[in-house]
Amino acid sequence: MFEPFTTTGIGSLPHRSVTDGCRLVLSSFDIPFWPQFPRISFKEFMIPQYAEGLPFLRMDEEKQTVWVERNGSDELERFYESCTTESRIAISEDHAQGLHALLRMIKGRRFAYLKGHVTGPLTFSLGLKDVNGKSLYFDEEFREISLILLQAKTRWQIDMLRQHAEKVIIFIDEPILSALGSSSYLGVSPEETLRLLREVAATIKAEGGIAGIHCCGNADWPMVMQSGADIVNFDAYDYLDTLALYHEECRNFLEQGGFFAWGIVPTSDAIVGENPDSLRDRFRQGIRKLSEHIPRDLLLSRMLITPSCGTGSRSVDEAVKIFQLLIRMKEEMA
Repeated sequence: MFEPFTTTGIGSLPHRSVTDGCRLVLSSFDIPFWPQFPRISFKEFMIPQYAEGLPFLRMDEEKQTVWVERNGSDELERFYESCTTESRIAISEDHAQGLHALLRMIKGRRFAYLKGHVTGPLTFSLGLKDVNGKSLYFDEEFREISLILLQAKTRWQIDMLRQHAEKVIIFIDEPILSALGSSSYLGVSPEETLRLLREVAATIKAEGGIAGIHCCGNADWPMVMQSGADIVNFDAYDYLDTLALYHEECRNFLEQGGFFAWGIVPTSDAIVGENPDSLRDRFRQGIRKLSEHIPRDLLLSRMLITPSCGTGSRSVDEAVKIFQLLIRMKEEMA
Protein backbone atom coordinates (compact mmCIF):
# COMPACT_ATOMS: atom_id res chain seq x y z
CA MET A 1 0.00 0.00 0.00
CA PHE A 2 2.83 2.43 0.88
CA GLU A 3 6.40 2.53 -0.33
CA PRO A 4 8.91 2.21 2.52
CA PHE A 5 9.85 5.58 4.06
CA THR A 6 6.76 7.32 2.72
CA THR A 7 6.49 10.63 4.58
CA THR A 8 3.54 12.40 6.13
CA GLY A 9 2.97 14.82 9.00
CA ILE A 10 1.17 15.13 12.30
CA GLY A 11 -1.11 17.82 13.65
CA SER A 12 -0.16 21.42 14.15
CA LEU A 13 2.11 24.09 12.70
CA PRO A 14 3.39 27.28 14.35
CA HIS A 15 2.56 29.53 11.41
CA ARG A 16 0.33 32.58 11.64
CA SER A 17 -0.12 32.48 7.87
CA VAL A 18 -2.40 29.61 6.89
CA THR A 19 -1.28 29.89 3.27
CA ASP A 20 2.41 29.64 4.15
CA GLY A 21 1.76 26.67 6.40
CA CYS A 22 -0.20 24.76 3.78
CA ARG A 23 2.40 25.52 1.11
CA LEU A 24 5.08 24.08 3.38
CA VAL A 25 3.05 20.89 3.83
CA LEU A 26 2.46 20.50 0.10
CA SER A 27 6.15 20.97 -0.68
CA SER A 28 7.45 18.67 2.08
CA PHE A 29 5.48 15.43 2.26
CA ASP A 30 4.68 12.46 0.07
CA ILE A 31 1.25 12.38 1.70
CA PRO A 32 0.03 15.93 2.36
CA PHE A 33 -2.07 16.54 5.46
CA TRP A 34 -4.14 19.47 6.60
CA PRO A 35 -2.53 21.27 9.54
CA GLN A 36 -3.94 22.85 12.68
CA PHE A 37 -2.93 26.44 13.49
CA PRO A 38 -3.27 26.85 17.27
CA ARG A 39 -1.37 30.16 17.28
CA ILE A 40 -4.05 31.69 15.08
CA SER A 41 -7.09 30.62 17.05
CA PHE A 42 -8.12 28.75 20.20
CA LYS A 43 -10.67 27.02 17.99
CA GLU A 44 -7.77 25.22 16.28
CA PHE A 45 -6.89 23.37 19.53
CA MET A 46 -7.66 19.65 19.52
CA ILE A 47 -10.90 19.74 21.52
CA PRO A 48 -12.51 23.00 20.34
CA GLN A 49 -11.75 22.07 16.74
CA TYR A 50 -14.16 19.12 16.88
CA ALA A 51 -16.60 20.36 19.55
CA GLU A 52 -18.67 22.52 17.21
CA GLY A 53 -22.18 21.09 17.04
CA LEU A 54 -22.13 19.38 20.44
CA PRO A 55 -25.34 20.01 22.41
CA PHE A 56 -25.03 22.58 25.21
CA LEU A 57 -21.52 23.56 24.18
CA ARG A 58 -20.20 26.81 25.65
CA MET A 59 -16.98 28.53 24.62
CA ASP A 60 -15.04 31.52 25.98
CA GLU A 61 -12.40 32.37 23.43
CA GLU A 62 -10.89 35.12 25.57
CA LYS A 63 -10.26 32.69 28.43
CA GLN A 64 -9.59 29.85 25.97
CA THR A 65 -12.04 27.52 27.66
CA VAL A 66 -14.77 25.25 26.36
CA TRP A 67 -17.31 23.29 28.39
CA VAL A 68 -20.78 21.73 28.33
CA GLU A 69 -23.63 23.23 30.34
CA ARG A 70 -26.99 21.53 30.20
CA ASN A 71 -30.09 23.72 30.21
CA GLY A 72 -33.80 23.39 29.50
CA SER A 73 -33.49 23.83 25.72
CA ASP A 74 -34.20 21.14 23.15
CA GLU A 75 -30.60 21.00 21.85
CA LEU A 76 -30.22 17.36 22.79
CA GLU A 77 -33.44 16.31 21.07
CA ARG A 78 -32.51 18.19 17.92
CA PHE A 79 -29.08 16.53 17.91
CA TYR A 80 -30.60 13.05 18.13
CA GLU A 81 -33.16 13.87 15.42
CA SER A 82 -30.49 15.09 13.00
CA CYS A 83 -27.89 12.36 13.56
CA THR A 84 -28.03 8.91 12.05
CA THR A 85 -25.41 6.24 11.45
CA GLU A 86 -24.67 7.91 8.11
CA SER A 87 -24.71 11.55 9.24
CA ARG A 88 -22.15 14.13 8.15
CA ILE A 89 -21.36 17.18 10.26
CA ALA A 90 -19.15 19.81 8.67
CA ILE A 91 -16.02 21.21 10.27
CA SER A 92 -16.34 24.92 9.64
CA GLU A 93 -13.47 27.07 8.39
CA ASP A 94 -13.67 29.00 11.64
CA HIS A 95 -12.50 25.82 13.41
CA ALA A 96 -10.18 24.33 10.77
CA GLN A 97 -8.61 26.99 8.58
CA GLY A 98 -5.90 24.62 7.41
CA LEU A 99 -8.39 22.10 6.05
CA HIS A 100 -10.34 24.64 4.03
CA ALA A 101 -7.24 26.46 2.80
CA LEU A 102 -5.64 23.20 1.68
CA LEU A 103 -8.79 22.18 -0.19
CA ARG A 104 -8.75 25.50 -2.07
CA MET A 105 -5.05 25.20 -2.87
CA ILE A 106 -5.33 21.69 -4.33
CA LYS A 107 -8.43 22.38 -6.40
CA GLY A 108 -8.03 20.60 -9.71
CA ARG A 109 -5.21 18.38 -8.43
CA ARG A 110 -5.31 14.68 -7.64
CA PHE A 111 -3.18 12.79 -5.13
CA ALA A 112 -2.66 9.12 -4.43
CA TYR A 113 -3.22 9.84 -0.74
CA LEU A 114 -4.31 12.72 1.45
CA LYS A 115 -4.27 12.62 5.24
CA GLY A 116 -6.70 14.09 7.72
CA HIS A 117 -7.14 13.60 11.43
CA VAL A 118 -9.78 13.53 14.11
CA THR A 119 -9.43 14.03 17.84
CA GLY A 120 -9.85 10.60 19.40
CA PRO A 121 -12.94 9.80 21.46
CA LEU A 122 -10.92 9.30 24.66
CA THR A 123 -8.96 12.54 24.38
CA PHE A 124 -12.13 14.40 23.42
CA SER A 125 -14.49 13.07 26.09
CA LEU A 126 -11.91 13.08 28.90
CA GLY A 127 -10.61 16.54 28.02
CA LEU A 128 -14.00 18.22 27.60
CA LYS A 129 -15.83 18.84 30.86
CA ASP A 130 -19.24 19.94 32.08
CA VAL A 131 -19.89 23.08 34.12
CA ASN A 132 -18.97 21.19 37.30
CA GLY A 133 -15.61 20.07 35.97
CA LYS A 134 -16.65 16.47 35.30
CA SER A 135 -15.24 14.90 32.13
CA LEU A 136 -17.89 14.01 29.55
CA TYR A 137 -16.48 10.49 29.45
CA PHE A 138 -17.99 9.86 32.87
CA ASP A 139 -21.44 10.91 31.63
CA GLU A 140 -22.51 7.84 29.69
CA GLU A 141 -24.94 9.74 27.47
CA PHE A 142 -22.46 12.46 26.56
CA ARG A 143 -19.70 9.92 26.01
CA GLU A 144 -21.89 8.39 23.30
CA ILE A 145 -22.93 11.78 21.91
CA SER A 146 -19.24 12.71 21.65
CA LEU A 147 -18.58 9.52 19.70
CA ILE A 148 -21.50 10.20 17.34
CA LEU A 149 -20.25 13.75 16.73
CA LEU A 150 -16.69 12.63 15.97
CA GLN A 151 -17.92 9.91 13.61
CA ALA A 152 -20.11 12.39 11.72
CA LYS A 153 -17.24 14.86 11.35
CA THR A 154 -14.95 12.05 10.21
CA ARG A 155 -17.40 11.05 7.44
CA TRP A 156 -17.67 14.66 6.27
CA GLN A 157 -13.89 15.08 6.27
CA ILE A 158 -13.40 11.95 4.19
CA ASP A 159 -15.99 13.23 1.71
CA MET A 160 -14.03 16.49 1.32
CA LEU A 161 -10.59 14.92 0.95
CA ARG A 162 -11.54 12.11 -1.42
CA GLN A 163 -12.54 14.66 -4.04
CA HIS A 164 -8.78 15.08 -4.48
CA ALA A 165 -7.31 11.69 -3.57
CA GLU A 166 -7.52 8.05 -4.54
CA LYS A 167 -7.33 7.14 -0.85
CA VAL A 168 -7.93 9.14 2.33
CA ILE A 169 -6.06 8.41 5.54
CA ILE A 170 -7.53 9.59 8.83
CA PHE A 171 -5.44 9.45 11.98
CA ILE A 172 -7.26 9.16 15.30
CA ASP A 173 -5.24 11.49 17.53
CA GLU A 174 -5.16 10.07 21.06
CA PRO A 175 -2.46 11.73 23.17
CA ILE A 176 -4.38 10.95 26.36
CA LEU A 177 -3.74 7.22 25.92
CA SER A 178 -0.34 7.79 27.50
CA ALA A 179 -2.05 8.91 30.74
CA LEU A 180 -4.60 6.12 31.07
CA GLY A 181 -3.98 4.03 34.16
CA SER A 182 -2.91 7.06 36.20
CA SER A 183 -4.89 8.14 39.26
CA SER A 184 -6.78 10.78 37.26
CA TYR A 185 -8.31 8.17 34.95
CA LEU A 186 -8.89 5.13 37.15
CA GLY A 187 -12.52 4.96 36.05
CA VAL A 188 -11.62 4.50 32.38
CA SER A 189 -11.94 0.83 31.49
CA PRO A 190 -9.70 -0.81 28.88
CA GLU A 191 -12.79 -2.49 27.37
CA GLU A 192 -14.58 0.82 26.85
CA THR A 193 -11.41 2.45 25.57
CA LEU A 194 -11.03 -0.26 22.96
CA ARG A 195 -14.71 -0.07 21.97
CA LEU A 196 -14.53 3.67 21.35
CA LEU A 197 -11.34 3.40 19.30
CA ARG A 198 -12.75 0.55 17.23
CA GLU A 199 -15.95 2.49 16.56
CA VAL A 200 -14.04 5.40 15.03
CA ALA A 201 -11.66 3.13 13.09
CA ALA A 202 -14.65 1.19 11.73
CA THR A 203 -16.30 4.44 10.63
CA ILE A 204 -13.18 5.43 8.69
CA LYS A 205 -13.01 2.05 6.96
CA ALA A 206 -16.75 1.98 6.21
CA GLU A 207 -16.25 5.21 4.26
CA GLY A 208 -13.41 3.68 2.24
CA GLY A 209 -10.66 5.36 4.25
CA ILE A 210 -7.48 4.07 5.83
CA ALA A 211 -7.49 4.29 9.62
CA GLY A 212 -4.45 5.37 11.58
CA ILE A 213 -3.95 6.06 15.26
CA HIS A 214 -1.45 8.49 16.75
CA CYS A 215 -0.08 8.20 20.31
CA CYS A 216 2.61 10.70 21.22
CA GLY A 217 3.88 9.06 24.42
CA ASN A 218 3.89 5.66 26.03
CA ALA A 219 0.67 3.66 25.71
CA ASP A 220 -0.87 0.24 26.07
CA TRP A 221 0.59 -0.76 22.72
CA PRO A 222 -1.14 -4.16 22.44
CA MET A 223 -4.48 -2.40 22.87
CA VAL A 224 -3.52 0.26 20.33
CA MET A 225 -2.67 -2.45 17.82
CA GLN A 226 -6.07 -4.06 18.47
CA SER A 227 -7.94 -0.81 17.78
CA GLY A 228 -8.70 -1.63 14.16
CA ALA A 229 -6.21 0.93 12.85
CA ASP A 230 -4.18 0.12 9.75
CA ILE A 231 -1.35 2.45 10.82
CA VAL A 232 0.10 2.99 14.29
CA ASN A 233 2.04 6.24 14.60
CA PHE A 234 4.38 6.42 17.59
CA ASP A 235 7.16 8.68 18.86
CA ALA A 236 10.14 6.66 17.68
CA TYR A 237 12.57 9.29 18.93
CA ASP A 238 11.67 8.97 22.63
CA TYR A 239 9.46 5.92 23.06
CA LEU A 240 10.69 3.14 20.81
CA ASP A 241 11.87 1.12 23.82
CA THR A 242 8.32 0.95 25.17
CA LEU A 243 7.02 -0.40 21.86
CA ALA A 244 9.84 -2.92 21.62
CA LEU A 245 8.62 -4.58 24.82
CA TYR A 246 5.70 -5.97 22.78
CA HIS A 247 7.66 -7.42 19.90
CA GLU A 248 5.32 -10.39 19.42
CA GLU A 249 2.28 -8.12 19.10
CA CYS A 250 4.25 -5.81 16.80
CA ARG A 251 5.22 -8.68 14.53
CA ASN A 252 1.63 -9.95 14.36
CA PHE A 253 0.36 -6.45 13.56
CA LEU A 254 2.81 -6.04 10.69
CA GLU A 255 2.29 -9.56 9.33
CA GLN A 256 -1.47 -8.97 9.27
CA GLY A 257 -1.00 -5.90 7.03
CA GLY A 258 -0.43 -3.12 9.52
CA PHE A 259 2.07 -0.29 9.19
CA PHE A 260 4.15 1.57 11.75
CA ALA A 261 4.58 5.30 11.18
CA TRP A 262 7.83 6.19 12.90
CA GLY A 263 7.82 9.66 14.47
CA ILE A 264 11.58 9.81 14.16
CA VAL A 265 12.24 13.58 13.98
CA PRO A 266 11.80 15.21 17.41
CA THR A 267 9.65 18.28 17.92
CA SER A 268 10.97 18.91 21.45
CA ASP A 269 14.01 21.01 22.36
CA ALA A 270 16.08 18.05 21.18
CA ILE A 271 15.63 19.28 17.61
CA VAL A 272 18.27 21.96 18.23
CA GLY A 273 21.04 19.39 18.44
CA GLU A 274 19.92 17.00 15.71
CA ASN A 275 21.19 16.66 12.16
CA PRO A 276 20.70 14.11 9.36
CA ASP A 277 23.59 11.92 10.55
CA SER A 278 22.49 11.79 14.18
CA LEU A 279 18.89 10.98 13.25
CA ARG A 280 19.97 8.31 10.78
CA ASP A 281 22.07 6.68 13.49
CA ARG A 282 19.19 6.83 15.98
CA PHE A 283 16.83 5.30 13.45
CA ARG A 284 19.23 2.47 12.65
CA GLN A 285 19.61 1.73 16.36
CA GLY A 286 15.84 1.46 16.58
CA ILE A 287 15.69 -0.92 13.63
CA ARG A 288 18.42 -3.06 15.18
CA LYS A 289 16.55 -3.25 18.47
CA LEU A 290 13.24 -4.27 16.91
CA SER A 291 14.86 -6.65 14.43
CA GLU A 292 16.13 -8.77 17.32
CA HIS A 293 12.62 -10.26 17.30
CA ILE A 294 11.00 -8.99 14.07
CA PRO A 295 12.42 -9.64 10.59
CA ARG A 296 14.22 -6.54 9.37
CA ASP A 297 12.66 -6.81 5.92
CA LEU A 298 9.20 -6.86 7.50
CA LEU A 299 9.95 -3.73 9.54
CA LEU A 300 11.29 -1.82 6.57
CA SER A 301 8.53 -2.86 4.19
CA ARG A 302 5.70 -1.83 6.56
CA MET A 303 6.77 1.65 7.57
CA LEU A 304 6.13 5.34 7.07
CA ILE A 305 8.13 8.15 8.68
CA THR A 306 6.82 11.33 10.29
CA PRO A 307 7.92 13.99 12.73
CA SER A 308 6.89 13.47 16.32
CA CYS A 309 3.78 15.47 17.14
CA GLY A 310 3.98 19.02 18.45
CA THR A 311 5.57 20.91 15.55
CA GLY A 312 3.11 23.69 16.38
CA SER A 313 5.00 24.35 19.61
CA ARG A 314 8.22 25.25 17.79
CA SER A 315 9.20 28.31 15.77
CA VAL A 316 8.51 28.50 12.05
CA ASP A 317 12.24 28.10 11.31
CA GLU A 318 12.37 25.02 13.52
CA ALA A 319 9.30 23.59 11.78
CA VAL A 320 11.06 23.99 8.45
CA LYS A 321 14.14 22.26 9.89
CA ILE A 322 12.01 19.38 11.20
CA PHE A 323 10.46 18.83 7.78
CA GLN A 324 13.80 19.14 5.99
CA LEU A 325 15.33 16.55 8.29
CA LEU A 326 12.48 14.19 7.47
CA ILE A 327 13.06 14.70 3.74
CA ARG A 328 16.77 13.99 4.20
CA MET A 329 15.96 10.84 6.17
CA LYS A 330 13.94 9.52 3.26
CA GLU A 331 16.59 10.45 0.69
CA GLU A 332 19.35 8.69 2.62
CA MET A 333 17.44 5.64 3.87
CA ALA A 334 14.95 4.70 1.15
